[in-house]
Amino acid sequence: MNQLAIPNKSYLRYGLFLLACLLCLSNGYSQEKPEITKELDTTAITIGEQINYKVTVTAADSTVRIHFPEGQTFSPVEMLEASAIDTIKGKDKFSWIRNYTLSRFDSGAVYIPKQQIVVNDQKYFLDSVAISVAGVKVDTTKQGMYDIKPVKAVEEPSSFNWKLLLWLLIPLVIIAFIVYWFVIRKKPLTEEEKIALLPPFDRALEELKNLEKSRYLIESNHKGYYSELTTIVKKYLEEEIHISALESTTDELFAKIEMLQEKGSIHLEADTINNFKRVLQTADLVKFARSRPQDNQAEFDRKIIQGVVVETKESLPEPTVEELEETEAYKEAFLRKRKKKRILMAIAASVGVVVLTIAGVIYYYGFKEVKDTVLRNPSKLLLEQKWVTSEYGVPPIRVSTPEVLLRTAYEFEEAIDTTLESSKVFEYGAIDKGFYIVVATLKLKQQQGGEAPSVDIFSDMATSKLLALKAENLLSKQENFASKDGTSGKKDFGSFKLPVEGIGVYRNFEVITFPGSGYQQGVFIVYPKDDEYADTIVKDIETSIEVNIKEEVNPDKKQ
Repeated sequence: MNQLAIPNKSYLRYGLFLLACLLCLSNGYSQEKPEITKELDTTAITIGEQINYKVTVTAADSTVRIHFPEGQTFSPVEMLEASAIDTIKGKDKFSWIRNYTLSRFDSGAVYIPKQQIVVNDQKYFLDSVAISVAGVKVDTTKQGMYDIKPVKAVEEPSSFNWKLLLWLLIPLVIIAFIVYWFVIRKKPLTEEEKIALLPPFDRALEELKNLEKSRYLIESNHKGYYSELTTIVKKYLEEEIHISALESTTDELFAKIEMLQEKGSIHLEADTINNFKRVLQTADLVKFARSRPQDNQAEFDRKIIQGVVVETKESLPEPTVEELEETEAYKEAFLRKRKKKRILMAIAASVGVVVLTIAGVIYYYGFKEVKDTVLRNPSKLLLEQKWVTSEYGVPPIRVSTPEVLLRTAYEFEEAIDTTLESSKVFEYGAIDKGFYIVVATLKLKQQQGGEAPSVDIFSDMATSKLLALKAENLLSKQENFASKDGTSGKKDFGSFKLPVEGIGVYRNFEVITFPGSGYQQGVFIVYPKDDEYADTIVKDIETSIEVNIKEEVNPDKKQ
């Protein structure tokens, strides 16, 4: 009987391997690369004319992720407008189209730089394009000629802080009103103050009259009624016959009155003294034993006290000149005391307004903001002043800084100086004082073969500057950097300790370098560590950097 032949196992494994390779190849070829094209309606314009720059991405998969150029990536040509992305579905493919409107306002030949398109995280680049920008010809035979106009000063827009003015003006107005109301204004005397200025006899009668009109008896407050009644008469006796009546008990008071009677200083009828003593004893019972006499009895006791006051006054001799002067002095002292009280009230109210204003400012702006404003934090002052935007060096770097940078004759180390053909360095500040900013363009010497040395001269220049100042604990990191106009560079950043007058001062630094063809451009910044205002300043400087690097490109080169 014939038996089927079983294939060798090695051939079986070889066949499976070939099948797997074919599947991988077929899968690779099924993922087609996207087709990316650009179209320009013209490459020659006059100043201010527009160029329509169209970018088209075509792919078979409708789910691809596409990132078109954003911002001023066309510099030195300016992007005026970017349209929304338009999607077109074809027979078996999809197209994504975006139109850009470009222009330039300076004449000359320039390049639209290479543009980056990202499809599914894969980067593709469009070729750079040469653009010719012609100036506008003026026929001077037909154009009238005029004198050059003189320079005219332009007023800068006001940067006055109106909100701060309100915070200051409102409390000042309130304080001024308080001073007027309590100090300057002649406030009429109140009834109580008028009574206080009266002579003792008139004051006692006036107070007894007011007691008669009071609501003590209506409200059954006999204790309050008798307390005020005895206070009036005792205070009168103290002022008029000069005995300590307010702090004396009833028995002690009458012992003092009897002594005055014996000396002939006063003369009161026996009935008057007995009635006076009974009223004070009744007052003691009301105040300490909670006795409640009839209302008519309380009224009668008030009249008795009034009689005591009148009879005491009649028994006294006419006041001497010294006593009258004492009365006038009392009035003046009272008015001075009143004025002093009003001044103290004005001061207290003004302090209250100031405290409330400070509390409001702190609540609105925050404690740190107010503290740094009052103490005039140097970094905060730099951040809030009017900044300067300027171009430095050739090729230029445009950057905004708190202060304008000044051209300096920078001293390089010998190792660095031998690699330089020329340098343009601009500086502001000092490393040990606070902020230090350097913007530089370094032209490198050509080596044999016509190539510039491939070394990071600007970073070496910054490092040597720090080492020359004996910087310690120098820590550094590096990352990629892109300027405002999309130019790629690198950023070295970190911190160090600087010995200043025997004290360790901590600083942060950043070295941003842009390599060019035969030259290097860079920005070097040193600033205080752990200073949020300084951090904001550096961030604003970073976002303002624009680099104008002109590289030789081949328009026909494909990538």
